[in-house]
Parts: sequence; structure tokens; C-alpha cells
Amino acid sequence: MIESLNSPHVARVKALIGSRGVKERKAAGHFVAEGLQCAREALVSTSGPKIETLYLTINGRSKVEEVSDLSAVNVVDVSDEVMKEMSETITPQGILAVCTIPQVILDSIQLNGSRKFIYLSEVQDPGNAGTILRSADAFAMDAVITSPGSVDMYSPKVVRSTAGSLWHIPVFESVSIAEVLAMGVKAFSLGAGASKNLSEYQMSGDTVAVFGNEARGLATGQNVDLIEVVSIPMPGNAESLNLSAAASIVMYHLSNMPR
Repeated sequence: MIESLNSPHVARVKALIGSRGVKERKAAGHFVAEGLQCAREALVSTSGPKIETLYLTINGRSKVEEVSDLSAVNVVDVSDEVMKEMSETITPQGILAVCTIPQVILDSIQLNGSRKFIYLSEVQDPGNAGTILRSADAFAMDAVITSPGSVDMYSPKVVRSTAGSLWHIPVFESVSIAEVLAMGVKAFSLGAGASKNLSEYQMSGDTVAVFGNEARGLATGQNVDLIEVVSIPMPGNAESLNLSAAASIVMYHLSNMPR
């Protein structure tokens, strides 16, 4: 069992979640996932990120062993103090996994006329990004794609916000909207002044729903002339919706269309 706070294991984990975490994660090809829910999904997933090392306290090990077999996993036992030093959460569950970031390319997507994708254009808030990915999983979207300048989808806050859905749906990062449109998909986004509302929108082939930055929306010049704009009718008094709430409404609408 690791009990020293000066262990290289501690330094490695802290580097992946620290202020330079984005660069460290990209260089190492690894990210950190905390808690039972993420560990459980990582252990049973056949296509999502794989666990490279699983750090467990005595209590954490008992929780994980109740739901999964650990015989094929590289497990490192640590003290409660070491887990607290490695963790970003105030009250760690005693379960922390270092996982491999999947190496995926856009060309691996196979279109069939009914694929449904989500595109995040310079979305910055980790909570929004993680919640949108979780909703994309719930509503059976085929992938989440992010633009250059969007939040790192493997940052600790995003990973926690996905509540395990990161292991269920492919993620493609730093892809320009031009590359997405070049695939031949139909694109639409939300706009308050659109003449067509969401309930009138019908898919006419593989489709991508585009969501812009929380404050600025879609930047001009991002092939906006090729993106249809629709609105969500709001009969109440609120002027706008939170980005993740609006995205969930859009995905619910898309999920009710035939595949």
C-alpha cells in the first residue's frame, strides 16, 4: 500500500489534474476519473476509455469489488491520506482511475442517412459540456464533436459531469465545423429570431446539431450560411435557456425521429 505523499504515483495524478492538466493529459494520453460510477462504467465498457491504473483505498476497494471483478485490472492500494492528496473532490470516495484517452479520428464515423451528432463550438463551461454529453448518451446520439477552443472533454470537471456517460459515446475533439460539414451532414443550430421552430424541424439525412459558446453563440465565419437556424418556443417569461437545457430539448426532439 502506498502511504507516502511524495510517491511518484501522487505526482503523476496531480500533474494530470493540475493547472497544466490539459497539456499533461494530451502529452501522456491519460486522464483521471474519480468515483464509483466512473470506475464501474470503465470496468464494464467494451469500447470506451480503458483503465490504466486503478487507485483504491480499503473502503474504495470494498465498494468496487461489490460490482466488478478486479483480477484483470492494475490496482494500486493507497492510504486515505494519499487518496485525499490525489483527489480533486472534498470528500473522495476512495476510488480514482487513470484512464487512456481513446485515439479516434473523424474518418472513422460511418454515415447511414440517420446518424445524429452533437457539435460544441467553443463551449467553455465544463459542467455544460459534461451534461450535454450525458444527455447525448441518454438520447442515443451517435457522437459528440468539439471545436478547437472548446473545453477539454477529459478534464476532471467534465468527466464528473458526464456521470459515466463518457464510456458510452464517442468523443471527437478539436474538429472544425468545416470538417464536420465536409462529411455531408445536414447542420442546424438554435437562434432566437429563427422563423422555424424546433418542432417543425425534420431530419433529411445524417444530422448534426450545433451549439455555440455560452456568451457569444456561433462565431461569424464558421460556415454559418450552411447551418439552418431554428428556435425553441418559450411561452414563459425567461429570456433564454441554459445551454445544456436547450441542448437536451434539441436531443429529445431528434431522438423521436426515426433512425
